[in-house]
Amino acid sequence: MGFLAVALLVALTPGANNLLALRHAMVRGFGASMVGVCGRLIAFAILVVAVVAGLGPLLSASVWALTLIKWAGVVYLAYLGITVLWASFRRGGDPDDAIAKASEQVRPTLTALARKEFLVAISNPKAVLVFTAFVPQFVVAGHGSLTAQLAVLGALYLVAEAVAAGVFAAAGTVIRAAQMSRQAHRRLDRATGVALLGMAGLIAAESATA
Repeated sequence: MGFLAVALLVALTPGANNLLALRHAMVRGFGASMVGVCGRLIAFAILVVAVVAGLGPLLSASVWALTLIKWAGVVYLAYLGITVLWASFRRGGDPDDAIAKASEQVRPTLTALARKEFLVAISNPKAVLVFTAFVPQFVVAGHGSLTAQLAVLGALYLVAEAVAAGVFAAAGTVIRAAQMSRQAHRRLDRATGVALLGMAGLIAAESATA
C-alpha cells in the first residue's frame, strides 16, 4: 500500500486536470465533474496500456514524441485559459439579468467536460513521465510477472487519480454551494484562466530549455 500513498500525494498535486475538476464542479456540480474525470482516467488508462505493452520506455526516450506531446499540451492549456478569461470578461460587462441567462445557457455537456479532461491528460508530458518513469520504479523483480505488476500499479494510480479528483471536485462543490457573488465568481474564473496560461507557459519554457 506504500505505492498507493505515494501515488495519492502525486495525484493531489495541483495541476491542470485537478483545476478542471474544481471548476467543473463549480459550474455543473460534483456528479458532473466526476463524470468529466472519466475522460482523464481513460487517457491515463491508455498510457498504462502503453507501458504494459512495453511502449513506455520507447515513448519516454523519443525526443520528437515528447516534444509533440509538450506543445500539444501548451496549445490546449493556452486555449482553455484564454477561453475562461474571455468568458469572464464578457460576463463582466453584462447587466445582472443577462449574466444570469448566460450562466443558465452556457452549461457544458458531460461529454464536453470529459473531452476537456481527456485532452488535457493525454497531452500532459508530466503524465507521460508518471507512467513511464515513476510507476515502473515500484516494480519488484522476482515478485511475479512484470507485466502484471505494471498493470496493477497502473490501476492503483488510476484509483489515486480518481480520489484526488474527488477532493478537488468536492472543493468546487463547496464553493458552488457558498453562492459567491457574480463578481467573486468572475475573479475566480480569471484566476483559473491565468493559472491555466501559467501552466502552458511553464511547459513551453521546459520545452524550450529541454
